[in-house]
Amino acid sequence: MDSDGTAQRMTHHDRIITEIRDKITRREWPPGFQLPFETQLAEAHGVSRMTMNKVLAQLTREGFLVRRRKLGTFVARPMALAAVMEIADTEAEVAALGLDWRFDLLNRSLRAPTPEEVAAARMADSAGPVLALRGVHHAGGLPFCHEARIINPVMAPAAPEVDFRSVAPGAWLLHEIPWTSAHHRIRAVPATGAMARDLGLSGGTACMEVTRRTEAAGQWVTLVTLTYPGDRHELVAEFGPSAG
Repeated sequence: MDSDGTAQRMTHHDRIITEIRDKITRREWPPGFQLPFETQLAEAHGVSRMTMNKVLAQLTREGFLVRRRKLGTFVARPMALAAVMEIADTEAEVAALGLDWRFDLLNRSLRAPTPEEVAAARMADSAGPVLALRGVHHAGGLPFCHEARIINPVMAPAAPEVDFRSVAPGAWLLHEIPWTSAHHRIRAVPATGAMARDLGLSGGTACMEVTRRTEAAGQWVTLVTLTYPGDRHELVAEFGPSAG
């Protein structure tokens, strides 16, 4: 078969795949964009609904699309920290991906802070006990990120009584404690110890770690380290030129 014949054989499936993929990668169809209904797409491309269903299924497997029952087909959002310098609600991040969210609280204790925590949270030398929490956020049944957090009971006196199995610590703090400033540190780290086990990763797997300290009225409120499997996440930021 000559090249023209090969092109004809590829037209009905591969051409549509390429066209839709290009619209997504060029951001003509940005993350979260809702595609026309399957029947409309089939009609527009002159193919059967079955052919279009196969196209959408393949692009979904490749991670370009998310298909939500009764709602439609959407351009997938990357598993990412879409706004690194914002304090985001992890549940909302996962929901934006069109995935089911779950938080598993693995450990909690009221204990003295470690020397490393005292330094990172900028506590006073006479700091009292902290509420320490460890858990895993899941997205679509897969570990999304590992959370290791300490909370200042002086600034959040209700925190020791909260059932963080029913509400994630970050979401509760965003709702209950107004914060005035935050400090972020982002770095690449290998998966080790309990964190690797909690995320279901092999030791040494590359991860992205975000450590955040927030404060209110000059006092630290929380120090949290969020660790993301590196092969399923990326950093995304949008910015423009500044006058300075």
